[in-house]
Amino acid sequence: MSVRIGLVGLGTIARAQHLPAIADTDGVTLAAIASRNAALDNVPCHRDIVALLAAEDAVNAISLCTPPQGRFDQAMAALRAGRHLMLEKPPGATLSEVHALADEAARRGLTIFATWHSREAAAVQAARDWLATRNLEKVRIDWCEDVRKWHPGQDWVWRAGGLGVFDPGINALSILTALVPGVLLTGADLHIPQGRETPIAADLGLRAGDTVIDAHFDWRQQGDELWRIRFDTDDGSLTLDQGGAVATVDGQPLAQGENREYARLYARFRDLVAAGESEVDLAPLRLVSDAFLTGTPHVTEPFTE
Repeated sequence: MSVRIGLVGLGTIARAQHLPAIADTDGVTLAAIASRNAALDNVPCHRDIVALLAAEDAVNAISLCTPPQGRFDQAMAALRAGRHLMLEKPPGATLSEVHALADEAARRGLTIFATWHSREAAAVQAARDWLATRNLEKVRIDWCEDVRKWHPGQDWVWRAGGLGVFDPGINALSILTALVPGVLLTGADLHIPQGRETPIAADLGLRAGDTVIDAHFDWRQQGDELWRIRFDTDDGSLTLDQGGAVATVDGQPLAQGENREYARLYARFRDLVAAGESEVDLAPLRLVSDAFLTGTPHVTEPFTE
């Protein structure tokens, strides 16, 4: 089945990741765009999703690349118009929103796919295979980047529902929950700039059975990004680096590869639509929600661009 995508939102991630991934995926075609402030040559463009849905009967699937606040109404409009739905991470501003969308998709016999792009990083599958035959003892996550580089002028990340540093941090949690079952939050410290609503840094305590897991997320990183997860086992230590693109065991190479995260997501979406299935794993978002629900807030110095 050909998937004819209506792409809603044409920001940095859509241009850098979604557009080339759609172009590179067999059976997936960019059929229309909805964006308030941007357009593409040779593609039908509309100001919003309502106009797109009304005008583009050939579009049979919507890919939402808009901020999580306000996305629910867009997503529900797509489903009620009979279109399959793919959601950029995080899939919604709340767990309840995403459950409602999943229920609506099921009632209408439509596919809904809540994506976690970091799970498709080149070395994640090799890490899963290596860990499967070992006993996990401890995990350490360090996920640090410069917010001014990755979200310049994007005020939505600092408003309630925008996640703050959990916007990148949830990528680490998506890898963790794909590789380690039964992860629970045990504590959280949230460092929130004065006058903002979401954290610029966070420290989480987690566990999975007897395995202790510590996570540090920070948007104040200077220089190169640090996107690393270290898994200590009874038979050596595995490190996923560069956001999951590279895996080493006790310093020796295990796996690495090119970035095809989003192409794999669109291929998966195509296959889910063809099979009449959905995929909505909310484990990463649930941990972030737990951190906001039970974490201790700490006010830090104001953040300015």
